[in-house]
Amino acid sequence: MKVVAVLNQKGGVGKTTLTANLGHALALTGKKVVAMDLDPQGHLSASLGIFKPPRHGLGDVLNGDAVMQAVKIETRESMLLIPAGISLREIEEFGGNAKDRMHLLQNALSQLPEETDYVLIDCPPSSGLLAANAILAVDEVMIPVSGDYLSLNGLAHLMITLRRFDSLRKTPVKKKIVLSRFVARRRLSQEVLEKLLEHFPGLIFQTAIREASALAECPGVGRTIFEYREFSSSAEDFRLLAQDFIEGNTLEQV
Repeated sequence: MKVVAVLNQKGGVGKTTLTANLGHALALTGKKVVAMDLDPQGHLSASLGIFKPPRHGLGDVLNGDAVMQAVKIETRESMLLIPAGISLREIEEFGGNAKDRMHLLQNALSQLPEETDYVLIDCPPSSGLLAANAILAVDEVMIPVSGDYLSLNGLAHLMITLRRFDSLRKTPVKKKIVLSRFVARRRLSQEVLEKLLEHFPGLIFQTAIREASALAECPGVGRTIFEYREFSSSAEDFRLLAQDFIEGNTLEQV
């Protein structure tokens, strides 16, 4: 089982879109996938067609009030959802020793089905206790970066944050970058790509997720891109990204 956090402290870079659509893309290849919502806003559930936020979810599991089996939702063939639940936002408000609470997610992951191939965790746009739980629990952090300088600046800060956690892990967390909301014809997007390749060669997945109105429309109807526009360029992007993810295909140079 490979556990991956979809993480960026900057909002609006496509974390939830990436989690929902990559998760479904992997499930369509026959992989057993768990999509986990670690964001108290609960947008991942809506993106997968559950518009009324489930009352119980990951928050109850982390609190010790429920087990994964009790809160899981079979949302697609080969794809389970662990919703946020209304109590998730309380995790960062609990008293006690913060260090003792940074491994709640790591302990909870042992409850997932043994046949699970991939766990994708949609993280909140913050650097609080929930994000810390993700960084300490996962095998890899997947960072969506949109084609603008603010996103690039956010990536630099996130890399610093991740390095700070290395001493708390047995091994440094692996990192991968996904170009999201990418517009190839924009000069700025190309400049951002060049900067990424200069500083992070071998960490950027080969396939970029291009900017598309269909991807923005999907959450409103509770469908992934494969259900909403099966033959679109966006669906093809996610099929190729899933292949990159499975095979480890990355860019070394432009």
